[in-house]
Amino acid sequence: MLTRVAASSGPFVGRAAELAALERQYRRDGGAFVPVYGRRRVGKTELLLRFCRGKQAIYFAATQGTAPQQLRSFMRTAAVALGKALLAEVAVNDWDHAFELVVREANPAKRLLLVLDEFQWLCASAPELPSIIQKRWDHEWQRKRGPMLVVCGSYVGFMEREVLGHKSPLFGRRTGQLQLRPLNFFEAGEFFPRWSREDRARAWFTCGGVPAYLKAFSQDRSVDQNLIEAFLEVDSPLQREAEFLLREELRDVASYATVIEALAAGHAAPTALSKYAGLTVPRVMYFLNTLLELGYVERRLPLVPGRASKKLTRYVIGDPLLRFWFRFVAPHFSAIRQGPPSRVFQQLVQPHLEPFYGAGFEALCREALPALLRSERVVADVQVGEFWNRDAQLDAVALRADRWVELGECKWGAPGSVASVLSTLRTAAEAYPSRGLTVRYRLFTRRAVRVAAPPDVKLHDLDDLYDAVKMTQP
Repeated sequence: MLTRVAASSGPFVGRAAELAALERQYRRDGGAFVPVYGRRRVGKTELLLRFCRGKQAIYFAATQGTAPQQLRSFMRTAAVALGKALLAEVAVNDWDHAFELVVREANPAKRLLLVLDEFQWLCASAPELPSIIQKRWDHEWQRKRGPMLVVCGSYVGFMEREVLGHKSPLFGRRTGQLQLRPLNFFEAGEFFPRWSREDRARAWFTCGGVPAYLKAFSQDRSVDQNLIEAFLEVDSPLQREAEFLLREELRDVASYATVIEALAAGHAAPTALSKYAGLTVPRVMYFLNTLLELGYVERRLPLVPGRASKKLTRYVIGDPLLRFWFRFVAPHFSAIRQGPPSRVFQQLVQPHLEPFYGAGFEALCREALPALLRSERVVADVQVGEFWNRDAQLDAVALRADRWVELGECKWGAPGSVASVLSTLRTAAEAYPSRGLTVRYRLFTRRAVRVAAPPDVKLHDLDDLYDAVKMTQP
């Protein structure tokens, strides 16, 4: 029996800006139409349920089914939400008729909030639905005190193409939109207020900023204990999570899983992925593009002035939990089944955690760089990324619009000789095409190092990063 991640439990953390944006839309004089989208488990449903509180709201979460089944379920949901029992008994043949009845039965003294969640599944069974909404919006809903419609989806590519895209019947109708992204590392740490910042960071390296995953951890246990209980026990809530994610949206799960496994093993180029997975390069690209649309994989290029060569393109797992799962869970299913969990952790997971955390620390440093620059009163726009070529690798790059560039090295483990690390950083920086930009160096370490930094170098520890991002929180 597979155990799924709970849809909602524990505290509601962050999302103040998103709630405020939805409230602004709700207070509009005219109708409001807001697409909300983002990868699965990122907290869209919980955000919308919280937004619905205290309002005349119909929240409908679609399932994969036929159009008649979905229409019946929608009408039953509307009957309960509006206190109109007869709505559940009305036979409706299409979505246009359903919308007409529901809006008519709503209390005209209160604004109606209509939320259609898992919109991609509704459209799969009723492809005409966007056109129906377009006609309703153009002829009725956009008027003064019209309803507020929120359509929500987890298939990022579908939402961008079929709802926001210029070929969609709904193009140009939205009054706002929200792409819900994972919580930043500071917000994720708010789930564990009693933990040290190092442990909060370790949780973020594993769970990312996905609330559903963070809620699977308990601050009453150590990070190691949480890893055992969340991934390695027979009833662990996250032990089969990657399979659920892939099965909910994809058909050829085995091929997708093989491609992600190849990424987790460190292969980043299509040719290397093809060789590892035993698939042709075109097939690998097809799977990669689908995973990109779902938000599970990222396509990266070195950050340089001008355009980077596409030959240097890398594909990486963008979701920390998938990275952890395919690194430590999928390869060891047999051992996990045999147990005990503590021995599996000690022998197969714990010895390899520090390098895994090191890669997470690099991502954390890059995420913190804009806040660090703002704390230093840098007002220029900034792009953040990394750099690589055949000869060098730079963990963090901040390309500023005022013609400065920040080049950084990130060390989660003990840095040893700081002078040696800075020498390595300067040598790697020689490969960076600065093209007349002023270069400054940054060394990021888990804990503070007690050395005097040269004038062109700034030193930062984990506390500096948390403090900088804390200052930017709403």
